[in-house]
Amino acid sequence: MSNILNINEIKKIIPHRYPFLLVDKAEILIPGKKGIGYKNVTIGEPFFTGHFPEEPIMPGVLIVEALAQVGAIVLLSEEKFQGKTPYFAGLNKVRFKRKVIPGDTLNMEVEITRLRGSIGIGQGKAFVDDELACEGEFLFAIN
Repeated sequence: MSNILNINEIKKIIPHRYPFLLVDKAEILIPGKKGIGYKNVTIGEPFFTGHFPEEPIMPGVLIVEALAQVGAIVLLSEEKFQGKTPYFAGLNKVRFKRKVIPGDTLNMEVEITRLRGSIGIGQGKAFVDDELACEGEFLFAIN
């Protein structure tokens, strides 16, 4: 596996599929520890039909989900976790700093900061260009 993963390689790592796969490309910096994911936000995304028709904005919960998916890719890139499924266990200190709209590219940086047994914590930040769009801490359980 190369350090840069395309959509087909991502599908081999995490179970998410369209329309809920929210990462187009990922870069593993340190397997199991740190990586970057990218999402090209287009007007064709199914959620823009209703959020909001007059002012399309990517829902914050989907930005958080995209960050979590990057974290899952990073975590599951480590051999001992391959084939496992990480689940949300909680969220802390999640903040939204700017709208994400069609035409934006989300650059998502995730680091797994703590892992004890099957429970862990990840820190994530999503940027559009160099502007922070969202940040937060994600608790997860691996099964």
